[in-house]
Amino acid sequence: MPHSLVFDRQVLRARRKRAVALGPSTFLLERVAEDFTDRLAAVLRRFERAVDLGTPTDAVHRVLAASGKVGSIIAADTSTRGGDQAVAADEEALPFADGSLDLVVSALALHLVNDLPGTLIQIRRALRPDGLFLAALLGGDTLTELRQSFTQAEAEIEGGASPRVAPFADLRDLGGLLQRAGFALPVTDVDRVVVRYASPLALMHDLRRMGATGILADRRRQPLRRATLTRMAEIYRERFADPDRRIRATFEIIWLSGWAPHESQQQPLAPGSAQHRLADALGAKEISAGEKAGR
Repeated sequence: MPHSLVFDRQVLRARRKRAVALGPSTFLLERVAEDFTDRLAAVLRRFERAVDLGTPTDAVHRVLAASGKVGSIIAADTSTRGGDQAVAADEEALPFADGSLDLVVSALALHLVNDLPGTLIQIRRALRPDGLFLAALLGGDTLTELRQSFTQAEAEIEGGASPRVAPFADLRDLGGLLQRAGFALPVTDVDRVVVRYASPLALMHDLRRMGATGILADRRRQPLRRATLTRMAEIYRERFADPDRRIRATFEIIWLSGWAPHESQQQPLAPGSAQHRLADALGAKEISAGEKAGR
C-alpha cells in the first residue's frame, strides 16, 4: 500500500540550500550532536563502518570523528556535502547493501521522510547483526505554540485553518515503529528544549534559516495575509509570552535507538519459565483466578 505524501522533498532540498545562503541557524543541531557523544560513550564497543544519514550539517560527523569510537564515517544525504566519505542518497532510498554497516546515526532529518516505517526497515537491513541505530528527530509537541497561534488566527481572519506547521510523530508511535522494523532492544526517550525569542517573527526567521518552512505537500500556495500574520503574532504574545515579553518556542527531540538482532543479545524469558512466584517476591498472598479478595 503506497504511503501518503506529506512532505515535498524537492522543496525541502531547496529550502535547505536557501538556509545555507542566508546563514544557517544550527544551535539545535549542535546541541543534538553533543548528546550523540554522551549516548555513544555509554556503549562499550567500537564501530568500524558508520553512516551519518540525512543530517543537514556535519555537526554529528565531527563529534563522531572526535569520539575515537568510530572508524570510517560516510555522510549520506541529498546535499552532497562532498569529500571522500560522502554519498548522495535520499533517506527514503538507501544505497547500502544488507549487513554492510556497524552504525547508522541521524540528527533532525528522519521526521521529514514520507515513509518512516520503510526507512527504518532499510536501516535495520543495512546493519550487520548487533549493529546500532541511533537517531534524534522532532516530535509531536514541536512548535506547538506556533501551530496553535496560526490555527486560531486563520479561523478568525480567514474562516478556516490550513497546514502551516509540519505534523510530527509522538513517542509511543515511534517506539512501535522500531519494533515493526525488526530492531532488538528498542529504546525511545524525549528531550524538550524551550527557546525564547524576541517575537514570533524572530522565530519564523530562525525557522527559515533552519530550512524548515513551507515544505508540506498540501501547503497553501497563496501568500500569507498580513492581517493573519499580525493576528497570529498577537495571539502568540497573549498566550505564550513570559513577563519580559519574550515568547517561548518548544522543540521536542525524540531519541530512538535499536540494534540489529544477534544471538548474543539479551532475550526475553519464555512465558511460564519463571522460577519464583511474584507473590513471594512482593510478600503478598496469592489469590487464585476467580477468588475475590477479602475486604
